[in-house]
Amino acid sequence: MRIRVRRKDEGHGGGRRPASRLRGWGGVSAMAAACAVTAAAVLLPLAHAAPEAAHPAVVRQPAPVGAAPQTPWTLTDTCQDPEASLRPSAVDGPAIERIRKAGKLVAGVDQNSFKWGYRNPVDGRLDGFDIALVKAIAKDILGDENAVIYRAVPTSQRIPALQDGRVDVVVRTMTINCKRLEEVAFSTAYFEAGQQVLAPKGSPITGYDPSLKGRRICTAAGSTAEAALKAQSYGAVPVSVPNQLDCLVRLQLGEVDGIITDNALAAGQAAQDPSVRLVGSPFTREFYGVAMNKEATDLVRRVNKVLENYRAGGDNSPWMQAYVTHLKPVLPGVAGPPAPKYRDG
Repeated sequence: MRIRVRRKDEGHGGGRRPASRLRGWGGVSAMAAACAVTAAAVLLPLAHAAPEAAHPAVVRQPAPVGAAPQTPWTLTDTCQDPEASLRPSAVDGPAIERIRKAGKLVAGVDQNSFKWGYRNPVDGRLDGFDIALVKAIAKDILGDENAVIYRAVPTSQRIPALQDGRVDVVVRTMTINCKRLEEVAFSTAYFEAGQQVLAPKGSPITGYDPSLKGRRICTAAGSTAEAALKAQSYGAVPVSVPNQLDCLVRLQLGEVDGIITDNALAAGQAAQDPSVRLVGSPFTREFYGVAMNKEATDLVRRVNKVLENYRAGGDNSPWMQAYVTHLKPVLPGVAGPPAPKYRDG
């Protein structure tokens, strides 16, 4: 299934030059119609927002990544063990009580990242690995996995949405790093990824290296990919967009020459469009975490408790079941979740 999203400035005639890679987009109109029917009931735009298992978890240590230049967050991250989070606890606190009183968990998610947070073309419902984790959190706190208000949050609005109280959690392939820890709190890591380059098949781009010189390279605003390109551009021409899917659309239109993004996201994009591929090696090691307001320490501990149970059970764990269902077809070979790290205080 390849998903084509029409941009606002596209016409149906209008003289825009066709892109050679735009082909095979059948069924998109039906999917869009299904999404429109369910969008109001399932997902609210951010602008309208209001404020232990029996078996041990099978977790993996970080896998090695290819040799690459030191990245900007490696240079600037001075905190020790940014992936270390508060120890898990099921004790209720003010944040948990507020969520229970509201009767809903308000979750900031993506609806355009294939296999992570996206509209399932069969029924138009939100689906994906991140959505499965949101449901597990809601089930634990509220006793109902469907007691969720989903809000579409652009990459650049993830932190402001938490700081302003418009969402309770952000579960949106969000990398844990020291800079972000100054503004929000994170759970323990629930997935390991790395930055990599996505380019059309046959492109002279070979990875995050001098082959980017003079090429238009797209990143999502506020992403670690954008930070990487600012720190070391290799002569590339940066193009910044609000959401990651916008980069794929621009690549398909021939408006950019490549994309830098998490390889976990890029694998889904490559599955949507077989005319593109990942090139080079991952040049960072990054860990996704559930982001929350810094003051909501009881919620952080509760989410970490949920993640303990989510990882437990080996091949039968909820984490592995979600991986097999959503990610294995596009990102095979993942043995299990990253091992959690904890800190006191």
